[in-house]
Amino acid sequence: MKPSQRLYVASDLGQDRVVALDSGQAHYLAHVLRLPAGSAVLLFNGRDGEWLAHLSQIGKKGAEAVCAEQTRTQTPICDLDLLFAPVKGDRTDTIVEKATELGVARIRPVLTERTIVRKLNLERLRSRAAEASEQCGTLFVPEVHDAMSLMSLLDPKAEVRRILFADEAGDAMSIAEALADKPARVALLTGPEGGFTPGEREKLRASPWVRPVNLGPRILRADTATFAGLTLIQNVWGDWT
Repeated sequence: MKPSQRLYVASDLGQDRVVALDSGQAHYLAHVLRLPAGSAVLLFNGRDGEWLAHLSQIGKKGAEAVCAEQTRTQTPICDLDLLFAPVKGDRTDTIVEKATELGVARIRPVLTERTIVRKLNLERLRSRAAEASEQCGTLFVPEVHDAMSLMSLLDPKAEVRRILFADEAGDAMSIAEALADKPARVALLTGPEGGFTPGEREKLRASPWVRPVNLGPRILRADTATFAGLTLIQNVWGDWT
């Protein structure tokens, strides 16, 4: 039976390679799952596909696994970014988790004029992304970058990509229209509670690589807009097509 426990590791993977697991993983396997030496796990690192491995040792000093066979080859990553304004409570953690499940390659918090949450625990967010990747079966963990200001994002020297920003204005185009020409790289930008300011919306609409998009007939919460936008993008442009 194929093991259900998947672990993200930084080490290279390959036939007969010995992989040291970190202390958190060792504790979980030994004390939560109570797996003995010899148990099978699946390992992935975002580069070498997925490997069936067996625990060669597990205990108080840590755990090691030996790669036995490759179960899946590495697949291309959909070049999709999420740019989002952090929100209150644990909803930022949920955004990172669900964006990972929806297949984004990179996640970056964006600070807008109305952004309330400005201090983020990036290590926790990266851990949430790794856990979500382990659970949902992807072969990579999205990069979680430091926060940047909205104006920095719109700097003409910034890396060019097609940015779709969730605009509540009635004249915004659909995501299908915004992606009809099949750009190579796409990013979704969602705003904070209260939305973008009129000045921000004006600057976004003036940018040559930004497209205002409509996410439907209802006003969505900031986190819901993120999930809806990513789903629509994946459906018409990404790896769901």
